[in-house]
Amino acid sequence: MAIEIPKQEAITVDNVQLQFDAVLYLRITNPYKASYGVEDPSSQSPNWLRPLCVPKWVLNTAIVESMNSAAEPWGLICMRYEIRTVTMPEEIQKAMRMQVEAERKKRAAILESEGIRQSNMNVAEGEKQARILRSEAEMTEQINSAQGVARAIELEAEARRKALDKISEALNKNGGSDAASLLVAEQYVKAFKNLAKEANTLILPANAGDVSSMVSQAMAVYKQISKTQSTTKN
Repeated sequence: MAIEIPKQEAITVDNVQLQFDAVLYLRITNPYKASYGVEDPSSQSPNWLRPLCVPKWVLNTAIVESMNSAAEPWGLICMRYEIRTVTMPEEIQKAMRMQVEAERKKRAAILESEGIRQSNMNVAEGEKQARILRSEAEMTEQINSAQGVARAIELEAEARRKALDKISEALNKNGGSDAASLLVAEQYVKAFKNLAKEANTLILPANAGDVSSMVSQAMAVYKQISKTQSTTKN
């Protein structure tokens, strides 16, 4: 047997007044009690719906259990209870919509802030990696430059050594000293020629104009150095 429950009021745990309607499904187990055992069938008020802050199926189950304990002396069994519609006041519906909208905006703001935070982290990480790569590139460039300079100095020193060896060999040959004297004289004259172009004040030896004397002194120094090196080797 199905009984239409008309709209009636209920109060939630936070004192919000609601209206609801439902359908009650009953079965008579004792016709006598159902006919004569019921003294005040309306005494069971809809107070079962006070805690409306739970799902409908939970309320339906609680109402069925409550009604069965009360309807047993009447020869009735409550098979099922279904809440169909729940109507709230307009201001409550508006407040709920505002709450839902506020929650949606809150989640959107959180997602946006997390996105900005992640973006800033990605930018910072990218800048960090770029700085590391630039520093590594600069370090590699400096190492290569230093190695190049060292290699150039090494090659220049080797070239000078070979040149000096050849000069030494040439000087030890017949006529080598005369050739060296001629070369020194030429360099001496060239040096004075370049000095004459500069507007500088120079302090020169008294015999600076005597080319043969200066060449003789230079060759004497060279012979003394060569003699010293020969003595050291022996």
